[in-house]
Amino acid sequence: MKALFDNVSEICSKNVTNAYSTSFSLATKMLAPSIRQDIYNIYGFVRFADEIVDTFHDYDKATLFANFDRDMDDALKQKISLNPILNSFQHTVNKYNIDRALIDSFMDSMRQDLTKSDYLTETEYKQYIYGSADVVGLMCLKVFVKGDLKKFEQLKESAMSLGSAFQKVNFLRDLKDDFEGLSRTYFPNTNLNALDEASKNAIIKDIEEDFAKGYQGILMLPSDAKFGVFMAYRYYNKLLKKLQKTPAIEIKNTRIRVPNYEKFGLLTRSYVKYQLKLVK
Repeated sequence: MKALFDNVSEICSKNVTNAYSTSFSLATKMLAPSIRQDIYNIYGFVRFADEIVDTFHDYDKATLFANFDRDMDDALKQKISLNPILNSFQHTVNKYNIDRALIDSFMDSMRQDLTKSDYLTETEYKQYIYGSADVVGLMCLKVFVKGDLKKFEQLKESAMSLGSAFQKVNFLRDLKDDFEGLSRTYFPNTNLNALDEASKNAIIKDIEEDFAKGYQGILMLPSDAKFGVFMAYRYYNKLLKKLQKTPAIEIKNTRIRVPNYEKFGLLTRSYVKYQLKLVK
């Protein structure tokens, strides 16, 4: 009855995605059924790791993270885990032969969030983004190309750029929560107590460059993945435009959102563009 347990595990990963992120969940639903569940499996894993370091403040986060890391390692080696999220994740990792170095880089960045609060240099900043976002994009890319190494190498750089863009938008949107709630600042050489329009615009310009590189990769994705990734790109680009129009002082004091009705409107317009072959 292992198949029943695996099915329960996959349902858990899907439920985690739906509960924690309406935008990512919506984009994942636009992927072909052949790859959709594997993206749920990846998201469930990265979400749980992130939750440990970001929200479990009343618990020993270092111990929880160490246990999760150990259990993840066991799951990958034994190809089973009684933790349903790790069980579904190991299935996807082993199915597509996802490089362990990508997973370790992700866990290293999450581990930094336990103790590190400032990223003072461009090197530190880029290293953190690589581990927290770029490698997640690369894990998903392995699924999108269904393990095709040639296609993976062809799209690797653009997938990393898109992952970077998504993460930087999150950093800018969550500026207040990260700074006040978690005492973290990710953007180097930026005084968040005195964030001005020039600093904000420099950050946005950097994100726009990442988006431009990432979009070129979307155009070359297999059809099973293209519309779902395009949908995620459109959502984050919409969020970036809202941040661009929001005064810097407001970004410091509130969390900018895209309401659900706008997300669904964006979905409709994106679908029309895709069907009219405007994404090509």
